[in-house]
Amino acid sequence: MAQQQRKRATIREVAKATGLSPAAVSYALRGIQTSEETQQRVREAARELGYEAHPIARALASGRTGMVGLLCGSLEDLWQQALAVGIGRALFARDRYAIILDAAGDPEREVTLARQLRDQRVDGLIVQPVDPAAEVWAELGESLPVVSVGDSLRGGHAYGEVVFDNRAGVTLALEHLHQLGHRRVAVLTPTRASTPDRPADVHVHAEAERIGIQVDVVTSPQDLPGATETALTMLAGPDRPSALFCFSDSIAYGVYAATRALGLAVPGDVSVAGFDNHPMSALLTPPLTSVDWDIDDIVHSAVRVIVGGIDGKPRRRRIVCEPSLLPRESTGKCPQ
Repeated sequence: MAQQQRKRATIREVAKATGLSPAAVSYALRGIQTSEETQQRVREAARELGYEAHPIARALASGRTGMVGLLCGSLEDLWQQALAVGIGRALFARDRYAIILDAAGDPEREVTLARQLRDQRVDGLIVQPVDPAAEVWAELGESLPVVSVGDSLRGGHAYGEVVFDNRAGVTLALEHLHQLGHRRVAVLTPTRASTPDRPADVHVHAEAERIGIQVDVVTSPQDLPGATETALTMLAGPDRPSALFCFSDSIAYGVYAATRALGLAVPGDVSVAGFDNHPMSALLTPPLTSVDWDIDDIVHSAVRVIVGGIDGKPRRRRIVCEPSLLPRESTGKCPQ
């Protein structure tokens, strides 16, 4: 005879195990009116007892779905994939669930998906914006908390933001190349012509002029075939730049593929620098020089701010992430 299925634990049993009232347990499981320590203790007891709140009943009682939208700029970028995994897991640890969508680098697609997430009644939205200046962010900010990651949303319409000090990151990379003697650098960016005012792209021109480097900014896809094709165009001619600075490590991987197809040595013929420090970058031959952002801290900060917005708790709403440069063997002295 098949073993009888274990009866689902009740909220009263969780209350008895934790020494709290059923109401306090309910609040803790919903992440409201209780401390984070109490919420964690209640969740652990609920897991041990096998308690599961019925999602529809919980949504009706709290007015919340437990779902958080995560709208990624482009999941072709491996670093954004890693960030999405981290945020999804961190939300799950807080008894919330991520709906992860991919804007594929398309501003119009981003607007459509953002509105769909709102219409699906997510409790909040975390976005890595393709177009930080889009009017849709003001529209969404009126009905749910929105937290941006990477760039600020124009007009201050986000509930919170975890922004990158892109000027510092760009300066670190360009000064590193300048010190190695490079004076002509191609910058490969995923930014499209329809969204030309992203901070990193604006900073690269200002910083290049300040330190005396000529830069040619070229739009590149982040998928490997697309990035490879763009790099082949940049490197195939006789007047190629001495270094390429890529605004994502995923684009730099395409540059590596192009150099091998053309028989060019890195860094002997051309230096390559990235902008993410994806874990794979240290395993390349040669290992990739890259600007590093503390992804674990970004995940923690974004989740903490969005949960605070959902729960209506006062939180530090603007967090600035500082970069560091990890010089590796992909950058060397400019060939004479």
